[in-house]
Amino acid sequence: MELSVWAFVFIVATIFVGALMQRIAGMGLGLLGGPVLSLVAGPVAGILIINVLASVNAIMQTISVRENVDWKKFWLIGPVMALGALPGAWVVHNTPSGPLQVLVGGLVLLALLVTSFMPQRMRVDGPQYAVASGVAGGFMNTLAGIAGPAITVYAQASRWPAQTFAATLQPLFFVSGALSLLFKEISGDVSVFATTPVILWPLCLVAMIVGIFLGTRVSRRVPIVQARKLAVILATTGAAVTMFRGISATFGA
Repeated sequence: MELSVWAFVFIVATIFVGALMQRIAGMGLGLLGGPVLSLVAGPVAGILIINVLASVNAIMQTISVRENVDWKKFWLIGPVMALGALPGAWVVHNTPSGPLQVLVGGLVLLALLVTSFMPQRMRVDGPQYAVASGVAGGFMNTLAGIAGPAITVYAQASRWPAQTFAATLQPLFFVSGALSLLFKEISGDVSVFATTPVILWPLCLVAMIVGIFLGTRVSRRVPIVQARKLAVILATTGAAVTMFRGISATFGA
């Protein structure tokens, strides 16, 4: 994978902003960074970068919130993510770049719509719904770098307490990212991870850590409602541009 200097700068800046907004607003790296990196590095490599960094971030976050993790729910949802990640990897490797960008942008927009406007009175519970959210999360994370929205829908509908839900998301993000990386690497003809410029990983890691650090400080001064609105605007814009570019590439516009 060849990247220009400007592409490097754009990717690192996107990771920084994504990590910053995640710490302030609780929006994941995938919603913000997935569409943008799909534009810059392509839908396969771009989402893979998000998968790797989201997994690293999840490890760090899990350590800090491990006491609040609902491990029973984790073991119910985490393993079945493989059932969604495997077909997701097949779609990634068997779909042309243009339509794949449309899928990435469309999934992010759908996730934003569902999590923003889902009826508050909706109520479901039972292990089958948790399993379904895990399968959907595994598929969406492999395709677009976003596992959170599918699980969020289940969490809201089942009245999952916010504190344990937010904590349990972290090890689930690690599992979904690791599975996505594994299945995409073993099912592809060429290793995307191996062909990614080595220097990109430490640069992105530093950008992510700095973003989280600054986000921790800024979050004390910025109302979370305003921060979430900004994060949604950024994610929606990125997803819409990605969809438009994918449509243009698909139909030769």
